[in-house]
Amino acid sequence: MDDGMKTQLVSAIHLQEVELQEKPADNEQGTKNNNNAGQTYTVEEAVETIGFGRFHILLFVIMGSSNIVEAMEIMLLAVVSPEIRCEWRLDDWQVALVSTMVFLGFMVCGVLGGYIADRYGRWKVVFGGFVWSAYFSLLTSFAPSYGWFIFLRSMVGCGVAGVSQGFVLKTEFIPAKYRAYLLPLATIFWMTGSMLIIVLGMLVVPTLGWRWMIRISVTPSVILIFLFKFIPESARYNVSAGNIEAAVKTLQWIAKMNRASLPPGQLVEPAEKERGSWRILLSSSFRRTSLLLWYSWFVASFAYYGSVLSSSELLEKNLLCVTDADQEHQVKHRHEDGLCYCIPFGLSDYQTLLISCLGEVALVPINICLLNVVGRKMSLTVLQLLSAILFMMVNICTTMFGFTVLLFLLRSLVSMNFNVVYIYTAEVYPTVARSLGMGFCTSFSRIGGMIAPFIAQVLMSQSVILALTPFAVACVICALGNFLLPIETRGRALLQNS
Repeated sequence: MDDGMKTQLVSAIHLQEVELQEKPADNEQGTKNNNNAGQTYTVEEAVETIGFGRFHILLFVIMGSSNIVEAMEIMLLAVVSPEIRCEWRLDDWQVALVSTMVFLGFMVCGVLGGYIADRYGRWKVVFGGFVWSAYFSLLTSFAPSYGWFIFLRSMVGCGVAGVSQGFVLKTEFIPAKYRAYLLPLATIFWMTGSMLIIVLGMLVVPTLGWRWMIRISVTPSVILIFLFKFIPESARYNVSAGNIEAAVKTLQWIAKMNRASLPPGQLVEPAEKERGSWRILLSSSFRRTSLLLWYSWFVASFAYYGSVLSSSELLEKNLLCVTDADQEHQVKHRHEDGLCYCIPFGLSDYQTLLISCLGEVALVPINICLLNVVGRKMSLTVLQLLSAILFMMVNICTTMFGFTVLLFLLRSLVSMNFNVVYIYTAEVYPTVARSLGMGFCTSFSRIGGMIAPFIAQVLMSQSVILALTPFAVACVICALGNFLLPIETRGRALLQNS
């Protein structure tokens, strides 16, 4: 055999050995691909696998800032009330009607916004809420009369109802074990919004007037309109709507930002035709929960805005039982139509409101501990009972410092309760009805907000103890209702369907 034939034979043998070595690897890779092709995962599994990362920090900052906008629009009423009372010579019931009209707009659009969010997407509703509330809030500053003012503020309330759906959008992206830590921190943003509007009132109202204060307060809404493009549509919503491709793209983008990976396989979940149906809320699975939650939301808002407006009213009219009251509050002015408390807030009044706002975040660490240790239901029960006690203690005769401390603690408790009921509601309902469930709940809460001004701002002039008692009684009854809630959501995965 010559050298050429030997060389060809050796080459052929070597090539055959290489092919034999490559075949097992090819078979192994093929088997792996086949296994992956047969694997599936859900949105819940994807969210848990991706975990917490940079995307959630971005989500937390931008969506948390929506709470700043919401707080500024609501708290603006407490700062503006003394000014419009003087400008248009309003009676107590007319001042109270301003808050009521805002909450009426919120109530009507709360359910509508929830329905649209479940049917057509969360992102559209929240973005529309930003634009709507900013536009009508700006128009409010040009209101030529009291009638126009309350109409435009009711339109602002409608926009804020859309913004509140941001809590659902945020919740649907957060892994279960992080929800009890991240969601309570939304209180920080709410406090920031409350403090911003009070500081604006302190700096702008005495020099430029309340109209310019409102114009400047629109700025955060305008900024958020541009930042909101960085927040994607909820992957859970896209899946329920049958848009698997969009959900996968969103999850891949989040995984890339978090430097993580999706579970192996394909995202597979059935599309839900019945989305945004009120029948789900009153089905046998959720009927008791819905009824108890609606009352819990009513009381949460009733107590929160009761504490906010009561503090404003007590300071403005010097109805405090204090031993060192500021002498300027003893002055009352009269005009031809009768008694008019035409006394703008002084520096000390703004400072008291600022300190009470700090109370909203002072007990956040305790709130986080309660949520993780005793769960959502028991947290709601404990917070409502303590709120009832603090409402009655506000009438205790003490110094201005003592009143500020009581107000500080009361605002902490009612704020914590509001935050927990938000968390529980977003966790307890399935994706197909989560926004509608939140919409119904926020609408019931605004009924409480509509009633609160007539007690805190009208009845307060007749009797402080008589005005504070309804808030305390409502909190006690609500505590019992919260204890009877049938579902505990601590550590539970979010439901996709009913």
